[in-house]
Amino acid sequence: MKVLMFGWEFPPHISGGLGTACYGITRGMASIPDLDVLFVVPKAFGDEDKSKVEDIIGANNISVKNKKLRMSHLSKTLEYIEVDSKLVPYVDPEDYYRLRSLNVGEDFRFLQTDGEGKFSFTGKYGSTLLQEIHNYAIVANIIAQEHTFDVIHAHDWLTYPAGIAAKEATGKPLVIHVHATDFDRSGGSVNPVVFDIEKRGMEAADKIITVSNLTRSIVIEKYGIPAEKVVTVYNAVDPLKQEMTNYAPKGINEKIVTFLGRITMQKGPEYFIEAAHKVLQKMDNVRFVMAGSGDMMEKMIRRAASLKIMDRFHFTGFLRGQDVYSMLHMSDLYVMPSVSEPFGISPLEAMQSNVPVLISYQSGVAEILTYAIKTDYWDVDAMADAMYAVLNYPALGEVFAKYGKEEVDSLQWENSARKMKSVYDSVVYK
Repeated sequence: MKVLMFGWEFPPHISGGLGTACYGITRGMASIPDLDVLFVVPKAFGDEDKSKVEDIIGANNISVKNKKLRMSHLSKTLEYIEVDSKLVPYVDPEDYYRLRSLNVGEDFRFLQTDGEGKFSFTGKYGSTLLQEIHNYAIVANIIAQEHTFDVIHAHDWLTYPAGIAAKEATGKPLVIHVHATDFDRSGGSVNPVVFDIEKRGMEAADKIITVSNLTRSIVIEKYGIPAEKVVTVYNAVDPLKQEMTNYAPKGINEKIVTFLGRITMQKGPEYFIEAAHKVLQKMDNVRFVMAGSGDMMEKMIRRAASLKIMDRFHFTGFLRGQDVYSMLHMSDLYVMPSVSEPFGISPLEAMQSNVPVLISYQSGVAEILTYAIKTDYWDVDAMADAMYAVLNYPALGEVFAKYGKEEVDSLQWENSARKMKSVYDSVVYK
């Protein structure tokens, strides 16, 4: 069986958990005989690890020049003619399209490409994101026509239009993978454009994979999707490489409590700071680290300053790769107080590093972990009490660290991949 898989990022070019999860999934699928993955990203840089996939295709390398699109939602097949970007600045856009239409007629649509008929993709999350999603779908339709495969797998809302376009081109079954919804990212104040893209993807899919039962419930209740269409497959974590386990001691005789993730409303950074403030009122041989970046970073710095705990608080900025494990190695406790976390891979990485973890009940990963301390994200008092207990009673932390590592070592991407393969089978051989 061959899978045409659409993602938005792939290591080493990642900005969060989505790229890490996609990499883990492809690694897991590589262990299944006769299952091949053709992975597509908006922009391929050329240094991606292709050892576990058949190939990685960059949409930025595909020409749409004189290609036909097969899209059932259009009244007929449209031929897209490339528009050289160098022509655009010389005339007013309205005049340009009007003049061009005199030559080719109203049945043609124009897209801005380079001289080779290729779209320019950043592959990031900037101001041109919606346009890139649209262009990615166009290229996906072409890629689907030019390759042989059995099933389409699209990761998160950014790639749902691409998955739909590939399905329209070939009629092959579509599986979408919900790593998060806009209800998670926005705290309930959903962006109507994003919601619409998500809902269209869910409705077009033959099956939906969610990363937790928490997310499955949101898909069913908030998007009106039939329960029998939605399957939960939990994420996993890659085994630690040897170079990730050899670090020098932290060098200070103080405890370290770490928050590692995007500093956004979804991750609950303000609750971490409030709990830290309470702990510091009871003990002073502890430091708190907020490792990450995000739109709430400045607000969190100001809050820590107003509480007069900046001498005990450290903001590292975004960490990746080996720096993540170096930070975890120095930590005595890892905290993830997420307000709405579809899954959460970072606690698993902490547990791999023999670090006890404190997570919110509002995280999907809480569904599968036994040896993790759990509180409600909003219960700052309970969170502070848990922090204090782990820091002051070494035996407690040792129990969670020891058995937590054993627990997380049993969570393998190969197991998750086999469950995804059964989802493929259900739509391919129905």
